[in-house]
Amino acid sequence: MVDAWLADISRNPGPKYRAIADALAAAVDRGALRHGDRLPPQRDLAARLDVDLTTVTRAYELARQRGLIEARGRAGSFVRAGSGGAVAAPAQFDATMNNPPVPPGGLLQEAMARACDDLARSGAIARLQYQRPGGEPGDRAAGGQVLAALGLDTSPEQVVVTAGGQNALHGVAQTILRPGDRVACGRFLYPGFRAVARRLGVTLVPLATMGAAALAEAHRAAPLRALYVVPGNDNPTTATIEAGERAALAAFAQGAGLCIIEDDAYGLLADAPLPPIARFAPDRTWYIASTSKIISPALRVGFVRAPGIAEALQLIGALQESGVMAPPLNAAMVSAWVASGLFGRLTAATRQEAAWRQQQVRVILPEGRYAAHPQGYHLWLPLPGESQPHDLAAALGQRGLSAVPSDRFAVTPGGEKALRISLGGVLDRDGLVQALRMLAGYVSAPMAPTELII
Repeated sequence: MVDAWLADISRNPGPKYRAIADALAAAVDRGALRHGDRLPPQRDLAARLDVDLTTVTRAYELARQRGLIEARGRAGSFVRAGSGGAVAAPAQFDATMNNPPVPPGGLLQEAMARACDDLARSGAIARLQYQRPGGEPGDRAAGGQVLAALGLDTSPEQVVVTAGGQNALHGVAQTILRPGDRVACGRFLYPGFRAVARRLGVTLVPLATMGAAALAEAHRAAPLRALYVVPGNDNPTTATIEAGERAALAAFAQGAGLCIIEDDAYGLLADAPLPPIARFAPDRTWYIASTSKIISPALRVGFVRAPGIAEALQLIGALQESGVMAPPLNAAMVSAWVASGLFGRLTAATRQEAAWRQQQVRVILPEGRYAAHPQGYHLWLPLPGESQPHDLAAALGQRGLSAVPSDRFAVTPGGEKALRISLGGVLDRDGLVQALRMLAGYVSAPMAPTELII
């Protein structure tokens, strides 16, 4: 039994412990190891491979983190049920969330485990206490490096570290908006910002198209205070504003004295990121980036580039009233990744996995029936007028595919029927392909699925 997978270890590059875990995963995938198989005791395997016991211990721990094996005390370690083959897609806590896919191979899990271990051993006791308002200087500088990759000239004093993008939206809105203000936005809107606007008594003004001409027309009808925009891979429509139109939006905002809230949650996932609107109007734009959509929502770390230092201080004051601070250990983790280059590798891994999933979409779904970004992990699927989006969303949810009807995003009632379909989260590759094939059947069917009541 042991020889069935040990032969793969020498072919795997990188550290020995990872090679052992990778070989174990490959054996499970091809069926050489099955549920219930007992693995060699760690000391025996270390002697057989002529490696330190700690190497095997780390390998087994990495395999456990990946969900491949389980420890049963003195009985030893065994291949876990459901660690290979076709299994039912596990449920997510909230299927309406657009979660990034978890790249295969355990890079994210290993990075988080390593970072936690390094922080615990570093003696950085200050990270276990309340942090400075707006983030520690090193964390703000790390945020500046992330924004610099997008071509944003930013000083650390302009950067505010937040507890994720939603926390940033709350803080920015509280800083610049007042009850009765009019804020331009798209016809379909990220519900998180819609909730913020409702709480503050702000009037949302949907634009027919997201462009400078439509913005100018809305401003002529009644003065606007701000523009809220997701410039790339919009949630939910997947639309991306081209560079020329971004410059035009910035120019109009500058001339009209409008603030811009640029929620660029997916910007770093693009193969070739377009210049942010903040590049063209740096003194009018509040630019928001976060780790939730490009690495993992578990991190809860966001970065806001305020128009200036004074505005950053105002934002810090608003955030202290609600969120106090970003999670200190998570912020330290992200800063360490930025310094080592691992932040870029993790983002690239999400990008690569999203691109793979979009390739499956192009193969399985009829061309021209949906909108998508090539490095994004959600679709916008328009539906015929007689369709029942909520019934179809429920049917897809039973297969682990998150689908949200368009009325959850619509600024005003009515309008086109559509679904935002998420390709990420806990749904693995096999489960995704199966769910997409079912979706293709629904898309091709002459009638929408109806709810079965017994």
